Amino acid sequence: MLLGDARVGKLADNITGFGRALRRAGVKIDSNRIALAQTAASHVGIAEKEDLSAAFEAVMISREQDRMVFRELFDVYFQDPKVANKLLAQLLPSAEGKAEPSKRRPRVREALAPQKKFGQQAKPTQEDQKVEFDAVMTASDIVRLQHADFDALSATEYRLVERLARDIKLPLPQFASRRNRPSATGARMHWPGVMAQAARTGGELLHLPRLQRQQKSLPVLVLVDVSGSMERYARLLLAFLHAATRRHPQRDVFAFGMGLTDLTQAFKHADTDDMLAHASLAIEDFAGGTQLGASLTTLRTQHARRLVGRRTMVLMITDGLDTGEPAELAQELGWLRRRSRRILWLNPLLRFDGYAPLAQGAKVLHQHAHGMLAVHNLSKLEELASSLAALMKK
Repeated sequence: MLLGDARVGKLADNITGFGRALRRAGVKIDSNRIALAQTAASHVGIAEKEDLSAAFEAVMISREQDRMVFRELFDVYFQDPKVANKLLAQLLPSAEGKAEPSKRRPRVREALAPQKKFGQQAKPTQEDQKVEFDAVMTASDIVRLQHADFDALSATEYRLVERLARDIKLPLPQFASRRNRPSATGARMHWPGVMAQAARTGGELLHLPRLQRQQKSLPVLVLVDVSGSMERYARLLLAFLHAATRRHPQRDVFAFGMGLTDLTQAFKHADTDDMLAHASLAIEDFAGGTQLGASLTTLRTQHARRLVGRRTMVLMITDGLDTGEPAELAQELGWLRRRSRRILWLNPLLRFDGYAPLAQGAKVLHQHAHGMLAVHNLSKLEELASSLAALMKK
């Protein structure tokens, strides 16, 4: 029997539809994986739902954070005839253990929503109306998005929040440089300016120019964790930092997972979407593990000149779930602390009340960081500038 043969059923079409539903839910899947799923179905058969689910999961899922989304979507997609467009009877299991629509994950609910045809203007769904940021949104909707955890958003909400994050300002702390500039309230006299003024007024001193030290923004070094547990936070925070530090004269950005990836060139693109596209091509270990100690070793041996004396402010964006050696991490963080002005840990896990850095990597990072800040929702990003300024004064 050929899969998809019109005489015996439409299993191949249903598998393709299921693959598209996974893609709408944010799962990275291409036509090759869908073809592998069809081959797997021909090998394991369709008599046992558990066997078919395990076979599909083995060939279609490559990221740990997508497994629960896959299992829930598989359970719903191959149970509800309305969703599956009257699937084959042998693929319909019993209603036992059926997930309630209200308890489904946001990504699953959005993937199961009716899709519009190409060129057709779809009627806005209730969920879409909730997240459209215009006059229709109520104050409670806006407040909900402001305080919603990035990892709990649906795909539509995530895209909207990412756009909103690009508009948040981040004025960085400044320092007094060695260079001076003319000023009316400076501490020193600008004698060349005094003589020039006197020459223009016949020797009369009508105005006494002064000198004031120029204010410059601190150099910034950004280290972003792109491991599996930080995937959703990493993309959104990269977009936020790119837009917020666009005019910053000196910023260096690195992504770290199992290794270190230099994103400084990608951050030179004016458009944030272009930056994200180039960053995704540059990062080879996205959604993998985390070895911060080894990544900092690469920073020390290959990019130490990026640190400007003891003025650089280091923003470490990670949840601290490091899988490397704590001794190596402690040694490298000690070197980084001696070469920088402040190490500020931006930790998404602070969204949990009573959070404590109990993991080995988190303990070491907590000992060497000068401060720890939350960055798990829009309201925390808006508070970030004032929090950074307060920590820099300590």
